[in-house]
Amino acid sequence: MADQIRLIKKYPNRRLYDTQTSSYITLSDVKELVLENANFQVVDAKTGEDLTRNILLQIILEEEAGGAPMFTSDLLSQMIRFYGNAMQGMMGKYLENNIKAFTDMQAKLQDQVRSVYGENATVSQDLWAQFLNFQGPAMQSMMGAYMEQSKKMYAQMQEQLDSQTRNLFSGFQFPNFVSGFPADKKDQPAPTSEPPGTQNK
Repeated sequence: MADQIRLIKKYPNRRLYDTQTSSYITLSDVKELVLENANFQVVDAKTGEDLTRNILLQIILEEEAGGAPMFTSDLLSQMIRFYGNAMQGMMGKYLENNIKAFTDMQAKLQDQVRSVYGENATVSQDLWAQFLNFQGPAMQSMMGAYMEQSKKMYAQMQEQLDSQTRNLFSGFQFPNFVSGFPADKKDQPAPTSEPPGTQNK
């Protein structure tokens, strides 16, 4: 049975109320829930609107302002430019998939460490840093191949859209046009029968 969603209510005074513990909590407490992989939802106490994303963004903002930012100004600028862009949805999915792949890699490393050092062993920051330094070239090569494949897929998609557009408009009958291009008189088919009122000589 799936864990029940832990409901957190946000009141107009910006205070957060944890209905499970019947107590007020802070953003730091919500961050701890995230780190514990707790299944929770933040809602507006008055309207019931889901505010989970807003709260998570606030946590990210505080972390970014804490002196060890994860995102550079250039990266943030690039992300902002994708809003309203046709590629916005694709970029969100791309980032989500890559973060999931990175998390899965962390989990596999943790499993390997436990198999060697025992169930209570954990991956230290130093060990994780060593792993990334060791795997750096391989990861860069993998990401390079992934980006190259993405470019090829985008080019193929563009060609397919262009082809579909040409086929779409070629179905319309325009005067003096055949398949969307000016018809050459010498290429026009000869009439299959004589016009009405004419006689064969």
